[in-house]
Amino acid sequence: MNYFAHALPFLDADPYFLAGTAVPDWMAVADRPVRVRAKLAAALAEVTDSQLVRSVAEGALRHLRDDDWFHTTRGFAEVTGQLTRLFRECLGPDDSMRCSFLGHVVTELLLDSALIERQPSRLDRYYDRLLEVDPAQVERSVNQMARGETERLKLLIPLFIRERFLYDYAEDAPLLTRLNAVLQRVKLTVLPDAVLDVLAAGRRIVRDRVRDLLTSEHYPFPLESLR
Repeated sequence: MNYFAHALPFLDADPYFLAGTAVPDWMAVADRPVRVRAKLAAALAEVTDSQLVRSVAEGALRHLRDDDWFHTTRGFAEVTGQLTRLFRECLGPDDSMRCSFLGHVVTELLLDSALIERQPSRLDRYYDRLLEVDPAQVERSVNQMARGETERLKLLIPLFIRERFLYDYAEDAPLLTRLNAVLQRVKLTVLPDAVLDVLAAGRRIVRDRVRDLLTSEHYPFPLESLR
């Protein structure tokens, strides 16, 4: 799951909980070696006297637990498999590692896009709620539940809100630009424009499988309300 899928059920929750649902992904960008651990987040939520810290910890824990079930669903296995094959057909059979990575990541980005296109105002709401948090407070909370400490998260959060790159997921060309930025960050070769056809096909696949990816058993949001 990506930022918006993690956040959607909690847009009206405590803004620090909402920010917490983004923390593991933020840290992968801001300071990758400093990883939030579920065990540490759960322990912190239990013992802290600070409601703010508890909210951030519980949001981060929710993210980690949601990823656990999401990555084991039949829908995720099938959709990532389809997208991996499409990338392999486009990029060639010798690029299997990058194609597998792309199948996983693009499924998650296109799932965010499918949710956003059903009701774009909820993405506006997401960014508005994040404006309510103090990035330094979020960073201090994270430093209590991560292995290592970061001084970079408080710098990333305002940039994340200002850039609003989740809006770019709606169209294939801007999405490709964002996807190539991800590949550069993890030291993989960027993609040619030829993959725009793969993104378009993948978009149709994911749009048809939203409920198979976000199963009603686990995902506490009435997707049927997004029309």
